[in-house]
Amino acid sequence: MNKTIIIIGAGKGISYEAARHFGMKGYKVALISRTLTSLQGLEKDLASQGITAKGFQGDVSSVSSMKEALSAVRSEFGDKMDALLYNAAAIRPGQPTAINVEDFIYDFKVNVAGALVAVQEILPFMKKDSGSILLTGGGLALNPNADVASLSVGKAGLRNLAYSLNQELSPKGIYVGTLTINGFVQEDTYFSGDKIAGALFEMHEKKEEVEVVYEEA
Repeated sequence: MNKTIIIIGAGKGISYEAARHFGMKGYKVALISRTLTSLQGLEKDLASQGITAKGFQGDVSSVSSMKEALSAVRSEFGDKMDALLYNAAAIRPGQPTAINVEDFIYDFKVNVAGALVAVQEILPFMKKDSGSILLTGGGLALNPNADVASLSVGKAGLRNLAYSLNQELSPKGIYVGTLTINGFVQEDTYFSGDKIAGALFEMHEKKEEVEVVYEEA
């Protein structure tokens, strides 16, 4: 098997568990985040579990940084990608009238625009009829909270982007899906990272619904 997943927003929680889940299925894992020491720790941890993983520094708020990171990924793993998971988010407290506009724009770059940059860059190298673009959504897209207005707008924007991308790319054989996590990620609960990673892998395998709402019955 020669399959590769790119995980953007690498770190603990969902990204780490997704790396483990896909890695255990035989996927090579490319990890992108801003922090080199964190990436090195993830590489070592995953390697100890027999998973081929490599970290690449990249800032999702910077178009040039993302392009450089994704180019480095292709140089390392080749020009055929099976899956892209965008799990980056800027979580900033603040009500709408209190948010600094520059901060709001920065958050939007991280929460939404970075995903679009990643898709545009990697799309030419995504395997047709088997490739998946997965976006980590949140319940705030459906039920915004004024105390985290920036993130609420970001998750709504990401959800909209997922639907738009799905309309454009599904006829071309590329699956786009968003997992709307309607709860707080917490270990040893229904919302644990490993269970969410399993749901993401199932979306990649089935390639059916553009949106899966992940919530307790």
